[in-house]
Amino acid sequence: MKICLAQISSKVGDIEANISKHKEVTECAIGQGADLIVFPELSICAYEPETAVASALEKDDKSLAVFQELSNASQVTIGVGIPLKQGDGVAIAMLIFQPAGPREVYAKKYLHADEKPWFVSGKSTITALGLAHEIALAICYEISVPAHAQEACHNETNVYLSSVAKTAGGVVKASERLSSLAKECHMITMMSNCTGPCEGQEGGGKSAVWNSEGELLSQLGGDSEGLLFFDTETGSCRQSAL
Repeated sequence: MKICLAQISSKVGDIEANISKHKEVTECAIGQGADLIVFPELSICAYEPETAVASALEKDDKSLAVFQELSNASQVTIGVGIPLKQGDGVAIAMLIFQPAGPREVYAKKYLHADEKPWFVSGKSTITALGLAHEIALAICYEISVPAHAQEACHNETNVYLSSVAKTAGGVVKASERLSSLAKECHMITMMSNCTGPCEGQEGGGKSAVWNSEGELLSQLGGDSEGLLFFDTETGSCRQSAL
């Protein structure tokens, strides 16, 4: 399987423009052989909590149908970061489109204290991807929660894939954590991060992949958009500019 980490900059609250950009990036990744494409946290609206809550979408929102069409046509799985209406609140979620399948939700269960005034702990319909459920999913702060990583370890996960929205300072800590988790649990870890607007600052980019020894295999730049591919069969990485 070829996993693609899509490092992009999103426009704050402009869902229509961001959907268009996601479509273009997805088509670019498909053209380069991607089987699974994952975008950063809240990529459909940018990580600005107040704006994200105001932009919250239903799971079956028709504006997102383009991703199911792309998934069906090219037999790829696509994970898009959205603010999702759940119950009486809004969850931070990855909406997942799989070929000829229903929309699935991986929702952020563990929230940082700064997120709790805005978001609710989410409920997922899926927690892992792959034929053998070997790709465990995580969203940002969850990588820092021991219970979350331990569950992935106990499930014999091969890949721990995180969708994040980190500033330059946050990227340093996240990278250290993912490297440590890779070595501790003997699994590939990876991070899809944003550039552009991020909680009043700028996203720090540097989307990356670490091998099961915790060694950095490949990393994108800190301020430019791009694609990072990882081949699960060969263990190799390659990068592509956007």
